[in-house]
Amino acid sequence: MLCEASHNKGKIERFFLTVRKRFLPLLTDEDLSSLEKLNHHFFSWLEKDYHRKVHSSLNMTPLDKYMSQISQVKTYDNPEKLKMLFLKRAQRKVRHDGTISVDSNLYQVPPVYIGKKVKIRFDPETYEHIYLYENGSCIAEAEPVIMVDNAHAKRGNHLSFAAMSKGGKEDV
Repeated sequence: MLCEASHNKGKIERFFLTVRKRFLPLLTDEDLSSLEKLNHHFFSWLEKDYHRKVHSSLNMTPLDKYMSQISQVKTYDNPEKLKMLFLKRAQRKVRHDGTISVDSNLYQVPPVYIGKKVKIRFDPETYEHIYLYENGSCIAEAEPVIMVDNAHAKRGNHLSFAAMSKGGKEDV
């Protein structure tokens, strides 16, 4: 997998080298006057130049190469499902109180995971949803811990150490 990642990194770096050599010199002050104009000019260059010139290592155009492998391209009808594929991935150890920390915020997870490491996915822009994953499938969503509510939560089976120290037994 490491070799595959470094191989793909080289392809990406080569693309940006091509952009620097073939696209950037074409830019004018007018092209740089707005992001909309820059994007329009870039996508026009991509379509007319990059996708249509024979690539030296492919011996064909990138567009022809793509079309030759179109049957292997996966498509998704549901944009939400696609969005889930691009979430940031991390691992956390669930604390003894059933929480994990993400970006200095606490999230409650099912108690069955206490003391275990869990894989999580989330959008680092919003942190709105923290999903727990196991074997590549979403198994739960962590809930934000609201400190004010947590401080006032009623808990059953209170232990009274004062009563125990007086020789009394506390029902547990």
